[in-house]
Amino acid sequence: MKKDSYQLAIVGLGGMGDWHRDIIGSIEGLKICGSYDIREERQQYAAEHGLHVYHSLEEVMADENCDIVLIATPNQHHKEIALKALNHKKHVVCEKPAVLCSADMAEIMTAAEENNSLFVVHQNRRWDEDYLTVKRIIEEKQLGEIHRIESRVHGSRGIPGDWRQLKECGGGMVLDWGVHILDQVLQMVPGKIESVYAALTYVTNELVDDGFTALLRFAQGPEVLLEVGTSNFIDLPRWYVLGQNGSAVIRDWDLSGEIVLVKDWNLKDAVPVRTAAGLTKTMAPRTADSIVTEPLPVVESDIRDFYKNVRDTLDGSGEILVKNQEVMRVIRLMEAIFASAEQNQVVGFE
Repeated sequence: MKKDSYQLAIVGLGGMGDWHRDIIGSIEGLKICGSYDIREERQQYAAEHGLHVYHSLEEVMADENCDIVLIATPNQHHKEIALKALNHKKHVVCEKPAVLCSADMAEIMTAAEENNSLFVVHQNRRWDEDYLTVKRIIEEKQLGEIHRIESRVHGSRGIPGDWRQLKECGGGMVLDWGVHILDQVLQMVPGKIESVYAALTYVTNELVDDGFTALLRFAQGPEVLLEVGTSNFIDLPRWYVLGQNGSAVIRDWDLSGEIVLVKDWNLKDAVPVRTAAGLTKTMAPRTADSIVTEPLPVVESDIRDFYKNVRDTLDGSGEILVKNQEVMRVIRLMEAIFASAEQNQVVGFE
């Protein structure tokens, strides 16, 4: 039933919970009815910012004015809170990763269906403009047939010194950043994945992975290389895409980069490159008259569209964009990455 305003309670008012508070405040049709956090300082913070303060999770669930529960707690608590909210006939917006394994996700999906409630995961990086720009390049076939996509996220500060360093809390980079770049690739590359090969790194942390590399082979599509690192003091490009007729690069979050296309395949003459050990014609750069450089077709986005979509879905005027089956596929793919790394071998996927 359509409502003038859907009331949302935040559970976990940390950095991301507070980010949600700020975003939701600018969206017509949504209103924050309060927040709850197990830390007293965050409860005080909520009160200082004019929020109603719940004193227990049970109080949140008992509030008949609360339509939506936003879960922004550490990862290991997502399942318990989500099931409790769904079984109280609440809708749920959950931070990523939704849960720590596919069996838990299946349980949540069943509960959502049985209670006729919406469960949606905040896959916010579907609104990253670098991702949307690469997606457009691929969809519009600007490079011709794509044969390789490389997606990397590099940092040099290790894992943040909080629950993200603990395995029991769902820490590690596969669950923290892998969930984003895997979701992005699965949105831009259709078809089944034949195999997965992955390796994890433990440079700064022995308890959980502080980085990983994964190679995905699609049955009918490109080879995809995914990499997350937290000990990279020189970053490689955020995106590198290779097609039959050219290449595209996005170097960083600022969308610096370009597309380089072949202008004339018949211009094959190359000026050899002189190296210390001899000449190479094979690796000589193309001459300027045989290529054309174009700017990136930058796609602009608005992260508020996520919550507008949640509102419209509840109204019955829209269809949810982040579907649970898509979330389940990402979780299963993360499980395949862990299995491949543990076994040190290629594993099948679909």
